[in-house]
Amino acid sequence: MGIVINLSLFCLLISPLLVVADEKIEAEKEATTISEMFEEGKISGEIRSMYVGYDLKKAGEKDIYATAIGGHLKYELAELNGFSAAAAFALSHDIGFATGDEGVKQNPELSSSDGEYSVLREAYLNYNGGNFNFRVGRQLIDTPLADSDDIRMIANTFEAYIASYQLSNFSFMVGKLQKWQGYDADLDSGWVRAGEDGTWFGGVNYADDMIEANAWYYNITKLTNAAYFDLTLGYEINSDISISAAVQYLNENEISSSATKANIYGALAELSAYGFTFGAAYNKSNRKAGKESFSGFGGGALFTSMDTMILNEITYDRDAEAVVGSISYEIDKLTLSYAYGDFDGDADGFGDRAHVVEQDIGAEYSIIKDKLLVRAIYAVQNDKESLVKTDNDWSRFQLMVAYSF
Repeated sequence: MGIVINLSLFCLLISPLLVVADEKIEAEKEATTISEMFEEGKISGEIRSMYVGYDLKKAGEKDIYATAIGGHLKYELAELNGFSAAAAFALSHDIGFATGDEGVKQNPELSSSDGEYSVLREAYLNYNGGNFNFRVGRQLIDTPLADSDDIRMIANTFEAYIASYQLSNFSFMVGKLQKWQGYDADLDSGWVRAGEDGTWFGGVNYADDMIEANAWYYNITKLTNAAYFDLTLGYEINSDISISAAVQYLNENEISSSATKANIYGALAELSAYGFTFGAAYNKSNRKAGKESFSGFGGGALFTSMDTMILNEITYDRDAEAVVGSISYEIDKLTLSYAYGDFDGDADGFGDRAHVVEQDIGAEYSIIKDKLLVRAIYAVQNDKESLVKTDNDWSRFQLMVAYSF
């Protein structure tokens, strides 16, 4: 009931976003003086509003919901002799009458438990020397075990030093992550360490018309050394039909008795035909006595990750596997999707098993030259192992409207 009532309020609140003016300052020209760096600088950003409500099934739990409005604004200087800089500010603020009471029915994942969140999410210096790029400061990155995971109001960003190099079909990246913030880092915590003394990492990507491959290594201090590999093969039969297959492997070795150690394998297959895409994904985690896996700083790289459920949640001290089947249909600017995920864990050292099923139903529509995006998802999770309702029994509805400029 709470979801239905507050959804109507949300729709009233987001309607002004539909008439935001389409304004953008282009900055393709390279500056020749410091003053031109500012004159040719560019502004970009996004206005975003979101509603998320949970119907919690566990006895004694109250349904929670929140509606927030916010977004981000970024200013980037034009390049001068390869050097540039940028800063981006992000905020999210709960809308009181469309949000549950603080500490009782408020959903804190949009704007923290305080109902408001603001952050200088990017502030970096950049050097671009053709195929070589070096960036230092707060920045967005997307790698297998550290990514932006921009699925709520506040994306993950990182304080980091990162160098990258492009050579033909190869892309190389090395760097160190110091701190991170965002939805996955817990908004109540703000900026937190990415590993006790940071994370050193490096990776290489290869991509051509049919093959993409990745190899990455992370030293997450005092936690784990992680190696990640994947390979994707794609083939276009004709303009309407294509197929792809992928495999992945994640190995994590424990550091300083952290209890983080894992071997995870995965496979993925997809068929796209006449607007439809059919997918099947599988991940398997081998038991390490008294150990568990780490999904990374963000949403994680596993093929079977759902809207909320990921295999890492049930890997402690047991063999665990996940199977996900999905179907989507795209017509013009509208995409409809459905996914069914089954996450099953064998008995651990105490004899406890795990079995969670999640179903995701989604719709996405983009208009105004893809600048205005409307996305909705309804997710249902069930604990198949327990006879009583647990924290894994709930349904959630999320609606987002975002305008990029």
